[in-house]
Amino acid sequence: MLMLIAYIALVTFVVGFGWRLWTYWLAPAPLKIPTTPAPVSKSGVAWRLFTEVAFFNSLFKGNKWTWVGGYAFHAALLLVALRHLRYFVPVPEVFSHMQIFGILAGLIMVGALGFLLVRRWYVPRTRHISSLADYGMLLLLLAIGGSGLLMTFCVRPDIVSIKEAMTGWITFQGFKTPEDALFVLHFLLVLLLLAIFPFSKLMHLGGIFFSPTRNQVDNPREERHVNPWAGN
Repeated sequence: MLMLIAYIALVTFVVGFGWRLWTYWLAPAPLKIPTTPAPVSKSGVAWRLFTEVAFFNSLFKGNKWTWVGGYAFHAALLLVALRHLRYFVPVPEVFSHMQIFGILAGLIMVGALGFLLVRRWYVPRTRHISSLADYGMLLLLLAIGGSGLLMTFCVRPDIVSIKEAMTGWITFQGFKTPEDALFVLHFLLVLLLLAIFPFSKLMHLGGIFFSPTRNQVDNPREERHVNPWAGN
């Protein structure tokens, strides 16, 4: 049963993510609406997108505390994801000496999520624009991170059987459900996240590259911008 759920979630994530990117690609942008000050060349747009993804420039300008929590979470999540690579593919030996960074990242990730959750509720303006889905997503991520930390510090699972299961899952060869109940719970939470990812705000992961306010060149005085709908 777990294997069936795992494959449904994986296919939903891959197909859903690709479909959402395709809809972003096809969405018309009839107007020049880059957020100013904006770059006036394509290389400038590329640099703007890079800094936006790497440093969250817009968030930094908007609210420093949200930027601190959000950046800490995303950076820690990246390290945690890299640490989990060993469960899916062979990794260089050097990775075994860097596990401490992944563990610390897990602690930072959960702490940052807790900070963002409290702040979302505590700050009136943020609470006013928050929906149940926003709280639900933060709680789901907290549950994933918390169960992962429990397996790191309290209930050590059978790593060998987990690695066999994850390798079989990701290569579509099937797998036997590991006996560790905490791991099964952790895995089910991750599968839930994968299944709802394409239909949630988490799609900003791919959507940022299709945002006309970020990916347009500010050159309306130099070049004529023709509305794609003008000929209809």
